[in-house]
Amino acid sequence: MTPAAPRPHASRPGKPLAGHLSVPGDKSISHRALIFGALAVGETEVTGLLEGEDVLRTAAAMRAMGAEVERLGEGHWRVRGVGVGGFSEPADVLDMGNAGTGARLVMGLVASQPFTAIFTGDASLRRRPMGRVVEPLSRIGAQFIGRSGGRLPLAVVGATHPLPIEYELPVASAQVKSAVLLAGLNAPGITRVIEHEATRDHTENLLRHFGAEIMVETTKEGGRIISLVGQPELKPSRIQVPGDPSSAAFPLVAALITPGAEITVEGVGINPLRTGLFDTLRDMGGDLTLSNQRDQGGEPVADITARHSTLKGITVPPERAPSMIDEYPILFVAAACAVGETVVRGAKELRVKESDRLAAMARALSANGVALEELEDGLILRGNGTAPKGGAKVATELDHRIAMSALVLGLAAKDGVSVDDVGMIDTSFPGFVALMQGLGADVAPV
Repeated sequence: MTPAAPRPHASRPGKPLAGHLSVPGDKSISHRALIFGALAVGETEVTGLLEGEDVLRTAAAMRAMGAEVERLGEGHWRVRGVGVGGFSEPADVLDMGNAGTGARLVMGLVASQPFTAIFTGDASLRRRPMGRVVEPLSRIGAQFIGRSGGRLPLAVVGATHPLPIEYELPVASAQVKSAVLLAGLNAPGITRVIEHEATRDHTENLLRHFGAEIMVETTKEGGRIISLVGQPELKPSRIQVPGDPSSAAFPLVAALITPGAEITVEGVGINPLRTGLFDTLRDMGGDLTLSNQRDQGGEPVADITARHSTLKGITVPPERAPSMIDEYPILFVAAACAVGETVVRGAKELRVKESDRLAAMARALSANGVALEELEDGLILRGNGTAPKGGAKVATELDHRIAMSALVLGLAAKDGVSVDDVGMIDTSFPGFVALMQGLGADVAPV
């Protein structure tokens, strides 16, 4: 397949951002909604599904293993599942594109199925280490044949007789936790995962929603012990996917840093294990308010209003990392426009995302006049309360969050900011540029 031609864009200050908007469905929940629909016996209906490229790769993987996955309309999908042990061997390689979450979760599924599946992805995904899921899934009985570090392309030979395991997460990772729990569904007995820092719990919520027997115990230290009884018959369900807080972060920060702005993002998921960025922005003086709080498919949801604010630098608590790991790039943009020093530590996980996000954002911000220091596990950003100079072109490195963060920076930077490509933004936020233009942002091709 010939790669799409790059689509360079630039952003620059313009009129104040204003309006009400909705962002695409939560990516984490969208992946899991398709997977659990495929694991249930019967028909699951999903509304609000994110139709970005990452999630569509997971949909294709479910089809390849025997589930019926059908699009009924915009964000409206139907999945006819095959049951926990009912998947069949895919006839071709599973190409997961840029979907790190999809790849790791589907590997968990395959690990306890008695067949072999071969995984590959785009250039970015093939660079990302999969060893952190290979290690626990090997204990369950799966075998892995691939490149060093468990990198793709990777063959997963599922266990004929999968074993339940007790696994203590060496690093906080919802993807690893979820891969182990998904593998444990097809193993007899109890699979147990111990995490020392609570990570996003969408998998646990959906397991409960589909009728699995799952127990969650909070430890005195703030960690969690998740115990899952294997080989359940999952019951089909209806899922309404809330707006993705990771996507909402971009227009919300854009409003905070652009004079005169006021926007409201409607229907955003506010799961407390996903809202570290919002807490941090409030600590910095950001005017963020919640309204119309409600429950949607087992997840808390609200409308979030952001108004232009004078932000101040803070030391971000490292323990917040699991609840905002995807939002650090856009936090760095907010910090670049704040008064004083913002210190971010405990974010080493950013070095193994779609790109090395610490290094990529350090380069992007420095090139646009932001004073900073790169640390092994974070950044120290020194803002003076005025807009950065801007004027530089950012290499996005096939990373959607780098691209969106740079374009948001350009809305405040004196000389604007350009990026080398916006094509990969569609993996998580289809229509991002048009949505920002609808709020009044000056974003355009160059």
